[in-house]
Amino acid sequence: MCQYSYVNGISNDWQFVHLGSRAVGGAGTVFAEATAVSPEGRITPGDLGIWSDAHTAPLARMTEFVKAQGAVPAIQLAHAGRKASMPKPWAVDAKALPASEGGWEAVAPSAERFSEGYPTPQALDRAGMDKVIADFAAATRRAEAAGFLLTEIHGAHGYLLHEFLSPLSNKRRDEYGGSFENRIRFPLEVVRAVRANFPAELPVWMRLSVTDWLEPSNEIPAGGLTIEDSVEFARILKAEGIDLVDCSSGGNDPRQQIPVGPGYQVKFAEHIRREAGIATGAVGMITAPEQADQIIRTAQADVVSLAREMLRDPYWPLHAAETLHKPGVWPVQYERAARGKVERREPLPEFSRRKK
Repeated sequence: MCQYSYVNGISNDWQFVHLGSRAVGGAGTVFAEATAVSPEGRITPGDLGIWSDAHTAPLARMTEFVKAQGAVPAIQLAHAGRKASMPKPWAVDAKALPASEGGWEAVAPSAERFSEGYPTPQALDRAGMDKVIADFAAATRRAEAAGFLLTEIHGAHGYLLHEFLSPLSNKRRDEYGGSFENRIRFPLEVVRAVRANFPAELPVWMRLSVTDWLEPSNEIPAGGLTIEDSVEFARILKAEGIDLVDCSSGGNDPRQQIPVGPGYQVKFAEHIRREAGIATGAVGMITAPEQADQIIRTAQADVVSLAREMLRDPYWPLHAAETLHKPGVWPVQYERAARGKVERREPLPEFSRRKK
């Protein structure tokens, strides 16, 4: 979950406490948010970054603490593409930032903006594409240096790699556009660069928007990404050394129609796991311990990831263990309180008076 709380992309005390508390709370893996591989790859000026060596040491401080709590520190490498150069989401004006306000030129497979209010991007040429690949490779090396034990490539939610994958946003007429084989070409070049620059014994995942939630019509002749496309791409990703597909959806067209509800995306993880023979992660409105437990027990996915629910409750894993009658390992500093063993004391007289 992006925090939009950084200056020049540098990790800070907010991230240290934010992610550290989830590690203390029992999470098996703790993901740093979508982390920009270049300044122009940021969504907003407040995004986390890993485009220079100056980013490494602050991130290493955080990963060291996460490891000390028994969790795996992970990072999601991202490039926002045509969704870049936007204000922070709580800003009053949600329009693209002009250069006078710190904005920058967005890039994409084609010079088509996401929607009104977003920047019109510049279509990437070969030199620009090579720079993106090099940025992902360098960011991957820095991720290892910073102590991350898992890297995920962000190919979902309408960001750059998803833009190449989807016919809704990829209107190129060269070898990188048109057919499915052409549209996956550039994302695969990035995948190969990341996999080649991360230790072979450590996992690399890829997050996908498995469907664009748009069917072909007179208005949208090309339609969008389908589950069948994603199954085929997942098979190819497995052959390229990707260990798990993190199955999300949507985010590439404002006309999408998403039937949101509890676990609404789990079916994608189950389908890709079965048809592509690759491990998958399930996400999306998974909030109850019993719900997450069933997803794993019934082999719908290999991993359950929580975002908003973990913002609401950093100790969700420990509470879930108790709900499922499993032993949760609370930090020794919290254990007496967690087990209800704190001595109860009478309120101070002055507090009693104020309460009355």
